[in-house]
Parts: sequence; structure tokens; C-alpha cells
Amino acid sequence: MEIIQPLGILLAIIVIIALAMKGYSILVVAPLAAIIVIVTNQMNFFSSLIGQENSYMTGLTGFVVNFFAVFLLGSVLAKYMETSGAAQSIAKKILEKTGTDKPFPVLVALFVITSILTYGGISLFVVIFVLVPLAKPLFKELNIAWNLISIPIMLGLGTFTMTMLPGAPSIQNVIPTTYLGTTLTAAPLLGIIGSVVSIAFGLWYMCTTLKKSIARGETFADFNVSNTNQEVKTNIPSFFISILPILVLILIIFVGSMMEVPNIILIGLGIAIAISAVVFRNYIPSQKSVINEGAVGSIMPVFLTSSAVAFGIIVMLAPGFTYVSELILGMPGNPLISLSIASGAFGAITGSSSGAIGIVMEAFSQNYLDMGVSPEIIHKVSSIASSVFTIMPHTGVVLTFFALTGLTHKNGFKYTFIAMTVANLLALIAVVIAAILLY
Repeated sequence: MEIIQPLGILLAIIVIIALAMKGYSILVVAPLAAIIVIVTNQMNFFSSLIGQENSYMTGLTGFVVNFFAVFLLGSVLAKYMETSGAAQSIAKKILEKTGTDKPFPVLVALFVITSILTYGGISLFVVIFVLVPLAKPLFKELNIAWNLISIPIMLGLGTFTMTMLPGAPSIQNVIPTTYLGTTLTAAPLLGIIGSVVSIAFGLWYMCTTLKKSIARGETFADFNVSNTNQEVKTNIPSFFISILPILVLILIIFVGSMMEVPNIILIGLGIAIAISAVVFRNYIPSQKSVINEGAVGSIMPVFLTSSAVAFGIIVMLAPGFTYVSELILGMPGNPLISLSIASGAFGAITGSSSGAIGIVMEAFSQNYLDMGVSPEIIHKVSSIASSVFTIMPHTGVVLTFFALTGLTHKNGFKYTFIAMTVANLLALIAVVIAAILLY
């Protein structure tokens, strides 16, 4: 009968992927999959599901307790940048520098804008809302295929600024610090190596795909984008004022990480919000509305991620997880290979890189520490690996992006998937090799 236990875990994973692909929220799918694990592993039903210790609910609430403040402050800062027009101002300035008369510089500019905003702690959803209305008239004027917009934006928000660059304020970079005692600048050399690889691939892929699209005669008119009209603000702050909160946030993170200041991400975000409230006061109709809307906007992301983590907690507590754990930890070769596979697999299962990191840190971080692997290397490798296969058809960012651009899975998903997956995979391979050779 013991074989039923790991099979139950496998069934739960199949269910969570299948239902998520059909559009069901992880808020519903995760507890359902957890119930399958509980029943097939003969665990105490109610204590495992809603008990006060070692249960689905304690896994969910534990994540919320540890990381809600990061989601909350990050969401409020993003709302200030969006409402004031600061994000739009930054984008406008960069486009002025690169020019808008040639296709490739425009794609590179969009990539740079996305990277700066996401590295500055701005929500990827805000970045998409800002860039789509800016990019649309440029693509129309240059008469290039609209689906090419997927490449620069996804490269900028889902690769090196999310998991590689030292000091990134992303939740994917924050979660490992809680489990490993590392800082946001963990393994900086590995992060830089991964960033260089992902950027190099991204620029090459953009250039090659653009040339092929033009050679095939694809134009802007080939895509129905009539439903993508979003408002572009006219009264926006200057570039310096707009980028000031981002620069301060990054500076605080670097200095605080070097000094090993606890909770530096919260301090940095709090100060960045305070600066935003002052310098953007003439560009927003209501401070109260910005704060309230930013706070409300943080609720769904934190609960989506915590639901995925809570499912992982139940899997980890199940007797059948022994087989899964032994399979992962018993893989031949360097431990970083099995760590990469585990992080990548949970990323694909949950459709969330942050959820995957939460699961892997909870389930395996101590095992790899006991093997003698450096906490900083565990931090960096698991973060990058978790993002390799998270850009799935049912992922929230994909659905939002297509809704705003008017693209579909048929004409847009290929570029979206390749841009993120291949860039992250190549970076991961380079980082693992570098870590094995240098550490």
C-alpha cells in the first residue's frame, strides 16, 4: 500500500497543473490538490488541512506572516510610480535617447525600460500597463509585427532583474534570505555571470527574430490590437524626480546588505514610498487612494504565492514525500544539479517561481546546507532555477499580458516562452558551472 503514497503526490501534481491550465485559480486548486495528498497518504484530514501545527493553513499563514510586508510595500510603491506617471516618464526619456525611427533600437529601449523598472522594485503588472500604450504607436509607425513586443518585455521582467542581479528587491530574491540567512546581494559574481548570459541571449534573440519577421513580411496590421487603447498621461514628473525613489531603494539595499542590516528590503521600500509621497504629490489626485489601492493590490499576489507554498508544505509532510526527497537528493553528480532540477520542477508545477522557492527552501535547504553547499550558492541557484519553467500558458502574467496587448497564445506565446525560458536556462547552466569551478 505504500506505493499509493508517492502516487498520490503525483496525482495531486497532475491535478494542480491540469486545473490551472484550465484557468482555475491556485487559491482553489492548491487546497484541492493538498486534500488528494492527505487522503492518499492516510494523513489526519482536518489536522493536516486546518490544524494549528504542520498543516495547509499554517503553511499558508506562515508565508503571509513572513512576506506580506514585502508584498504590501512593493505594491504601494508600484502604485505611486504608476499613478504619478513616473514609470511613463522613465520610459519616455529612454526612448528619446535610443530614438524611435528604427525597429531594433526600439526593442532594446523597451527591454532597458522594463529592466530598470523591475530592478527598481516595480510590479511587473505595472510595467506592462505602462509600456503597452507607449509601444503600440511605435510599432504601428514602424510597421513591425506587434507580437514582437513579447520579447523585450518578458526578457526585462522575468530574467536577470528577477533572480540574478545582486540586490534585486524581487520576492524571488527575498525568500531565500529568510531560510538561509543570506542577503539580497548573495553570490554577486554568480548573479553577474547569469545576467550577462541572459542579456546576451536576449539581444541576439530579439535581433534574429526581428530580422526573420521582417523577411516574412509580417506587419503591424497582421494583428488585431484595436482593444488595447490605454490612457497615456500628459502631466508627468521629470526623469530625475521619477527615478529618484528607485535609485534610493537600490542604494539602500546595497549599503544595507554590505552592512548586514536586518530587513533591509522593508527599510528600503518604506523610504522609497516616503520619497514618492513627497516628490509625486503634485502628480497624483489623492495620496489616500494611491495607498489604499496599492495595499489592496498586494492581497491577491501574496495569497496566490502562499497557496502554492502551502501545497508544498503538505507534500513535504506526507509520508510519500520520502520517496520524492530521496529521488531528488540521491541524484548523481554535483548537488547543485539536483537543487536546480527540484527548483525548476516545482516552478513548473506551481506556475510560480516565488512559490517554488518557498517550497524548495522549506523542504530541501537544510539538506543542502548539511551537504556543505554554501548558503549563498543555494540562494542564487535555486532562485534562477525556479524561474526557468514558470512562464506557462496559465501563468497570471501571461494572461494579463495577452489581455492588454490583444495577442493570443497562438500568435504570442512562443516568443514569450522562449524569451524567458531559454534565457533563464542558459543563465542557470552558466551559473552552475561557474559555481562548481569557482567555489
